[in-house]
Order: sequence, then structure tokens, then C-alpha cells
Amino acid sequence: MREAAKTLDDHRDELNRLDREIGDGDHGENMSRGFAALVVALERDAPDSPGGVLKLVATTLISKVGGAAGPLYGTAFLRAATAVKDLGELDADLVARALRAALDGVVARGKAERGDKTMVDALLPAVEAAEAAAGQGEDVAGVLSAAAEAAAEGADSTVLVLARKGRASYLGERSIGHLDPGARSTALLLRTFADVASGPR
Repeated sequence: MREAAKTLDDHRDELNRLDREIGDGDHGENMSRGFAALVVALERDAPDSPGGVLKLVATTLISKVGGAAGPLYGTAFLRAATAVKDLGELDADLVARALRAALDGVVARGKAERGDKTMVDALLPAVEAAEAAAGQGEDVAGVLSAAAEAAAEGADSTVLVLARKGRASYLGERSIGHLDPGARSTALLLRTFADVASGPR
């Protein structure tokens, strides 16, 4: 999560630019601020389990991230926390189940589906890839790497899509040709998690 905070801060201007093109223009600022607050919360509360960390991520993002991103990401991490319960270590199958739970939470909260030009376009293929990798016997790093690659491809696919949900949908045909910022931030987070799980290169 600390590395995720660094990643989102590094990409803050990019995410803001993407959001200016089809939204409010503050997605990068909101995500960077939320994860910066999370780093402080982690130092203060020091959860002793993966589920505890995920729950703290959820509550922090819900309270600190503005717009739709706070509730959507908060719900995703809260559902993931519920999936992993109080287990002390995550294996590949559990990571895949946590990602599926996160996706289900986002879909339930945002009512979006594949092709709506939202974070679901990155998260859904990521979950499918994670489940396939886990089923093939990959370890946690392999599952997250598969998820990250699929999320990046899914995010890129939103460029050619007409927005059907969120503020971008108000633009109609003008939303085509722009990368969805929520899909991009989802891909960035999953890439960071995969890199951390893979360890030093």
C-alpha cells in the first residue's frame, strides 16, 4: 500500500489530465490524497493481518477520496477484506477470491459492466486472468502479474469505447478517444501490487 501511494503520487498529473478530458479533472489528486492519508493511517494503526490492512484501506479511501472513486474503491477493498477474513497470509487462490469480491462490490455499487468505460473494464479482465492463473497453479506473484497485464489491456480498451456510466457519459460520442481515468488507476494499482509481490528484480 505504501508503494501504491508512491505510484499514485507519481501518476497524479496523468490521472488528472485523463479526468479533465472526460470528467472533473481531480481523479489523480483525489487518489493521491487518499493513499497519502492511508500511509499515515497505517503508521498509526498498524493492522496485524492482510484483512486488517484492506479494511483500513477501505475506510480511509471512503473518508478521504472525493467523487465516485472513494465509495467505489472503498467498497472494493472492503469486499476484499471480507473475503480474506482474519487469515494471516494470502495464497494465490485467496488473492483471486479477494479480487473477485472487489469486482463484485464495484459492480454492485456502480451498476457498471464491461464496456461502460469505467474501472470495471480494467478490473473484470484482471479478475478473470487472476482466476485462470490461480487455477493453473501460479503463486501470488503470478496471479497478480496476470491480473496487472489484463487490467492494463482492459484500461487501454476504454479509449475506443463510448461512455455509458458516470460523468463521462454526459459527453456522448465525445467520450470516444479518451482513456478512462478509473480504469487507468485500477491498472496502476494492480501493477504495483504485482511488482511488490514479485520482489526485487
